[in-house]
Amino acid sequence: MVAILFVLNIVLIGFLNFRFQAIIVWLQLLALFLTFFYGFDLDFSFIRKKVWFMVSQGVFTTLYVSAISIALAPMLAIVGAVAKLSSNGFAYAIASFYTSFFRGLPLLMQVYLIYLGLPQLGYVIDAVPAGILALPLCYGAYMTEIFRAGIQSIPKGQWEASRSMGFKFGLTMRRTILPQSLPLIIPPTGNQFIAMLKDSSLVSVIGVWELMFLARTLGNKTFQHMEMLITAAMIYWCLSMCLELIQSRIERHFRTKSH
Repeated sequence: MVAILFVLNIVLIGFLNFRFQAIIVWLQLLALFLTFFYGFDLDFSFIRKKVWFMVSQGVFTTLYVSAISIALAPMLAIVGAVAKLSSNGFAYAIASFYTSFFRGLPLLMQVYLIYLGLPQLGYVIDAVPAGILALPLCYGAYMTEIFRAGIQSIPKGQWEASRSMGFKFGLTMRRTILPQSLPLIIPPTGNQFIAMLKDSSLVSVIGVWELMFLARTLGNKTFQHMEMLITAAMIYWCLSMCLELIQSRIERHFRTKSH
């Protein structure tokens, strides 16, 4: 019976246009996931009591940490990408060491090294600044390679034409190279932003009151772990979808502009 209903569902959806197909399949998959979660026999009254606190406190901290990190990471990436493309051996060595080191260590270890290591050197740092420092340093290293690849995709003739017009390096990057490389840079960079939003949950290990920390803490009090974890998962998903929509709009803007 299930197999027959599945086949009929596919056949009926096949008669619809693309947009309605996508909407119906999304709704059906969402219903399946909600049914799966419902099977845990969740206490929905407990979720209703705690969800506003998680949104007002946890989501605010998560967005605060993520937003600052998202703003800082591309700055590091641009500097790192330019340095890796430089003919200056000193600049190249620093940039390549940076990308190798921060891509080679787990982000959780970087959070611990910054939060626990800096005080031993005499620089006491709070949990939130430690998380904000760790996230852009880690993701800036990944994004350095994205920016480098995007810049390298622009033909050398563009550089030569800019030089012939008397443009200096900075002006060439702003007016000629970056605008053309952005359509290639934005999709993977948007993915990094979404990953950064989710990985902000790792700062919960050092006591930051973000979404994951609250989900774990509230669940521990009454041993209702699944209620809080599933609630946090749905909130993370909603936040990620918001970033996906923003990313798609930006991509559409640059795609339209390039045509």
